[in-house]
Amino acid sequence: MTSDPLHNGSISLRLYPCPGTASEQVNDLRSEATLAQKVGYDGVMVSEHHAGFPGYLPNPLQLAAFLLAASSDIWVAPCPLLLPLKAKALVAEEIAWLSSAYPERLGVGFAAGALPVDFEVAEVPFEEINARFKAALPWIINALRGSLEGPLSNDLAIQRCLTSPLPMVIAAQSQQACIRAAKYDCGVLFDSLQAPHVSRNLSQKYREAGGSGPVILIRRVWIGDPPVAEIDAQMRHYHSYASRRAKANWSPGDSTVVAKNGEQAANQLLEILRESECDTVNVRVHVAGLESKQIQEQIQAHEENFLPILKNEISDLS
Repeated sequence: MTSDPLHNGSISLRLYPCPGTASEQVNDLRSEATLAQKVGYDGVMVSEHHAGFPGYLPNPLQLAAFLLAASSDIWVAPCPLLLPLKAKALVAEEIAWLSSAYPERLGVGFAAGALPVDFEVAEVPFEEINARFKAALPWIINALRGSLEGPLSNDLAIQRCLTSPLPMVIAAQSQQACIRAAKYDCGVLFDSLQAPHVSRNLSQKYREAGGSGPVILIRRVWIGDPPVAEIDAQMRHYHSYASRRAKANWSPGDSTVVAKNGEQAANQLLEILRESECDTVNVRVHVAGLESKQIQEQIQAHEENFLPILKNEISDLS
């Protein structure tokens, strides 16, 4: 295995389903995960939305199990998982048992969520999500470190977490969120469209608060001629539901790293990492509307120069 899950300085790939039937989407994601392993990624991340939301599947923990079974060396992280949607004890049990099945290959990230339809499906009042998130977060962090009292402390997988705690990160878009993550000794995961100066301010606040975990930048990377129409459509979709506060922190344009070859892409991405003062990176290729073949061609292109240069240089940032 190349690194511990969500380790400082790790380089991971973010996976999303492409158009197709449910079975086709799962099989495509398995193929993309095994290809990510082949070209040299440390791990892959998957995230969560519900009700057929374009480009997402509803259960990232279940999907993580599919991808762990399809691969052998890389780590997998449901990141972020929307914590307020389910009872925290049930979430903790599911994570802990999956980690027991795949020791040292599972990480997890948590977020409050932002799309009303996700909470409508779960029958959770949307206006309660932030309060529920803040209440559940310290509890589940303690559970996944094996430090828990009550009935769940009898669970064997939870007990295992005492000696094999889960690597965890928290989605953060504010200074308070970064301070909270540092307090809980978790890493932070930033918005993929966040401007570098915003990320830098949050990175500094996290470290000032004592945070020592990974500070994760997410960026879409495209080598060659980018799918401009699909990226534009994706951005319109983001703008249709993102909060005003979130959009105020975005870079102009679509934040895609576009380059003619892997070396240029790696150097551009490293410059953004330095400017953002992030030490860990999660690469995104997917754009809604693209076929899996196009995604796999891009992933394959990362094997030459792009990943080797990133791996050689990113250690200086962590």
